[in-house]
Formats: sequence, structure tokens, C-alpha cells
Amino acid sequence: MKNFKYKINGNVYEVAIDSIDDTNAKVEVNGVAYDVIIEQTEQKVSKPVRRAVQSAQTTTSAPSQGGGSASNVKSPLPGIILDINCSVGESVSKGQQVILLEAMKMENAINADRDGVIKEIKVTKGETVLEGAALVVIG
Repeated sequence: MKNFKYKINGNVYEVAIDSIDDTNAKVEVNGVAYDVIIEQTEQKVSKPVRRAVQSAQTTTSAPSQGGGSASNVKSPLPGIILDINCSVGESVSKGQQVILLEAMKMENAINADRDGVIKEIKVTKGETVLEGAALVVIG
């Protein structure tokens, strides 16, 4: 069971995730149990993959496919965006830090998953994000 504490609009929420799969999650919010149905979006998204790299963790929604495909750099865990270290139109290299995320009172460098150009930044500094949330799009 994973436990998280969120503060949203001044309200504190204690969230415990008991189990999660592709379509269902069992969670408890402030002591109240919920069965959550996860709806699929129109775009096929693969399950986030955790890569245990000391201080640099990223996940991608699509593998790099030689050329024009774009990929999302996703949050490996829930947290708060501390800094955005890139801008739209900027060229980035694989492994270059693009986002600094605070999670569980630790700073986590989120790195580009491939060489490319930042097509879109989907978050703002100070924003709270969940695990698997798209942070930036690299094309």
C-alpha cells in the first residue's frame, strides 16, 4: 500500500493506494474507501515504466521511433513541480534535465528520454502532479 499526503486549495488529503491495474484502483481518501474505474483515453497510452536511476527517473508514453514521432516525458511519482529547465522550441539531449520534481520531500531530476525539440510543456511551476502525468512533449 502506498500512502500520500496532498494539500489542494488548503485542504489536506491523506490518500492510500491499495491496488491499481489498467482499469481499476482501490484507494482510501481521508479514511473513506473508493473503487476507482480508470477510463481509457482515445489515444493508446502504455503503462508508465519506472527506471531506477539515482536522482534521474523518467517514463515515456511511446518509444522513440526513428524520426518524427513525439513522446511524453511523464512523472514517475506524484509530487510538486519545483522548476522547469527547458522551453518550447529548445533542443534537448537524452538524459538532459527538463523538470525538477519534489516528491516525498526529495528533489527528483526528470530527464529527457531522447534527443529532440521541446514541442510542449504541460505543467507549470508549483503545480501538483500525479504519477504518470505528462510533463513535457519531445518531438
